[in-house]
Amino acid sequence: MQTFPYWAGRMATMHASCETGHQNPFDTTTAAMIVLDAQGRVTGWNPGARNLYGADTREVLGRPVSEVLRDVRTPSDTLHGFEAAGVTASGNARTERRTVRRPDGALVESVLRVFPVEQDRGRPAWVVMAAASDRYQEWVTDQSMLSGLFTQAPVGLSVYGPDAHLNWANDVVQQVMGWHAGAWEGQANSVLYPHGTILSPPGYHETEEVLEEVLRTGQAVLDVHWRGPTPATCAYHRVYSCSYFRLQDEAGHPLGVCEASVDVTDRYEAQTRLALLSRASGIGTTLDVAKTAEELAGLVVPDLADSVRIEVADSVLAGEVAPPSTSGAPTGLRLMAERTRSAPSVAHSDALLGVIDSGQTTGQQRLLAVPLLLGGTTLGTVTLLRQPPRAPFAEEDRALAEELASRTAVCVDNARRYVREHTTALKLQRDLLPRELPQPSGIELAHRYIPTTGPLGVGGDWYDVIPLSGARVGLVVGDVVGHGVDAAATMGRLRTSVRALAALDLPPDELLTRLDDLVGQARVGIHRTPGEEGTDRALGATCLYAVYDPTSRTCAMAGAGHLPPVATGRGPGARQAEPLDLPTGPPLGVGGLPFESVEFEFAEGTVLALFTDGIVKARGRDVDEGIADLCGALDASAGSLQKACDEVVSLCAQGCADDDAALLLVRVHAFPVDSVATWDVASDPAEVAKVRALVREKLEDWGLHEATFVSELVVSELVTNAIRHGRPPVSLRLLRDVDRTLICEISDGRHTSPHLRNAGEEDEGGRGLFLVAQLTTMWGTRYDRQGKTIWAEIGLGQDVPLDLFPEP
Repeated sequence: MQTFPYWAGRMATMHASCETGHQNPFDTTTAAMIVLDAQGRVTGWNPGARNLYGADTREVLGRPVSEVLRDVRTPSDTLHGFEAAGVTASGNARTERRTVRRPDGALVESVLRVFPVEQDRGRPAWVVMAAASDRYQEWVTDQSMLSGLFTQAPVGLSVYGPDAHLNWANDVVQQVMGWHAGAWEGQANSVLYPHGTILSPPGYHETEEVLEEVLRTGQAVLDVHWRGPTPATCAYHRVYSCSYFRLQDEAGHPLGVCEASVDVTDRYEAQTRLALLSRASGIGTTLDVAKTAEELAGLVVPDLADSVRIEVADSVLAGEVAPPSTSGAPTGLRLMAERTRSAPSVAHSDALLGVIDSGQTTGQQRLLAVPLLLGGTTLGTVTLLRQPPRAPFAEEDRALAEELASRTAVCVDNARRYVREHTTALKLQRDLLPRELPQPSGIELAHRYIPTTGPLGVGGDWYDVIPLSGARVGLVVGDVVGHGVDAAATMGRLRTSVRALAALDLPPDELLTRLDDLVGQARVGIHRTPGEEGTDRALGATCLYAVYDPTSRTCAMAGAGHLPPVATGRGPGARQAEPLDLPTGPPLGVGGLPFESVEFEFAEGTVLALFTDGIVKARGRDVDEGIADLCGALDASAGSLQKACDEVVSLCAQGCADDDAALLLVRVHAFPVDSVATWDVASDPAEVAKVRALVREKLEDWGLHEATFVSELVVSELVTNAIRHGRPPVSLRLLRDVDRTLICEISDGRHTSPHLRNAGEEDEGGRGLFLVAQLTTMWGTRYDRQGKTIWAEIGLGQDVPLDLFPEP
């Protein structure tokens, strides 16, 4: 089937051919003309006949035409007996083909048309019009083509004058538009087609613009898609492909514009469906049900429907599988997206809801409801609506809607799975993170955890605060590579390992070294069963560990591939926050380089910010910009840690972070000088009594009379052990931790430590540490390069267990 531009081009070709010789071959001004008398003798022979047959007038005048125009292929056939042949003076012309030999021997294929005329006294005579057969055939073909276009072909032809008013239209146009004879003549295009719209190509808004351009430039414009109502055909809009070319006279003066149109509604709608399927890849760009529904709504309106309503089951939104129902449709639907052809309006929305609620389904299907179906489970519904003058839904439209709904269902289910995994990972991570951080007296705390909202899922960021002996506190922040449940579980493993190692009172560099060894063992397979595959997610994790001592205002820290903290107020007059100069160190499990601890001295009230890269690495800004923003937020917080946290979190939200983010803010405080007492102890058992007296005197100064008895016992036992089993130098330190605990620390130069044991009834010793353990809330041993320290915390106001001291 030839498309519309072909017919327009053919008409333009025919128009041009008329100017180059395809005129009527029997035109009296150019055709060969022969006049015969009643006896069939030649009485007239014009120049056209001489040119066609090659004979002069004097050679043929008076001769019988049967000799002059003898048919060499059928010699018996003559032009005698015209009356017998049915050509009379009152009859019609007769046409026949004849092959004539010219005097020069050439054969001439010609077509003869014989017309009867009337001479004097009523005797008949004839005029013979002759033309070459090939010229005649070209003319007949053109005439047939024009006749077919005008009366048979499904092509609408309209001719507009220079004023863009309609001067002529063929029967096709009049039938389609339902015009009465003469009702259209002389009318402007905008009057004849008031509700039409040009769909393509871009740049044209009204048909008058096309007519004006073609009339002005003479250049044809092909395949303009026009949509509008055609009352005689149906009440629905149809789409026509229109082409335009200029009509002009022999001198080239414009006479008007010819418009040829073909109904391409079916083809246009098929192309629209294919385009919709092609654009369907844009559905589900995010793992968000609402956005996926909006993408589907934007796709189908207005190309497939005038209105759409998309609903999804509540269970799916919660990450669960939609439960089956007896009706096949899910229960508990929630509206996710709704759109109309124009801007959303209450009236249009109510109309759609009214059609849905009433269940209106007529023979002309204007309401189309398709399920979001996946594997036999219905996740939701998509309801489409068309309104007049748009045609109702066809079967092809239903098939397209079902295909789009099927693709959307896959995306919705992916979002459901993501919600389920994200919720599980988030719950696991929140369960593994500390619900409430301890509040040691030497620091103030504020913290935030910001889970990612992107498609990657929850990550493995964590932070922790670990109380240590001697009123010190361990500060931890880390980040596991990857996202999801595995990352959260790996974070839990690492956090537990750090807390276990911190309980040994290890310095930061040694703690990270041991943690790195644990990760490295998993990497080389020490803890992996045969056949187990995959890489431990802890490999490549980053971690930063710091220990703050409020008695000296010093903080020792080391990092394993982690960003250094940011600190404010360091040193006299310093107010602006800045990153600490801390060696980064390799990530965990990589190996090759040692970890290095650096000790910083902080002024009273210094704020320390420990964070993961999600705080400073967001879309649209690099790490340096993020750290600068973090420093600015700390400077602008006016001393409030909670406000500073809010400022930093707002920066993350503005940056659209695509990774988890953890933030731990610490304001450090120093113990008052009068809350710490230190004595050197000589390595002589006689010193024990002096030490008890010093402790008793200090506790009286502090007003801690109720703690004197227990403190003397604990100090006496630990100092005695240090003198007997330790190595000089021996020292004693008492720390008054506000009104909560009294900390006793005895240090010596030996690295061996005493152990609890069960002393027999006849044993003379071995009961001292048992008493210490029973009389204190906590006790333990820590080591440094100079030796060890045995510490014990005595709760202020606690009752003394008298059963430990039975009466003799």
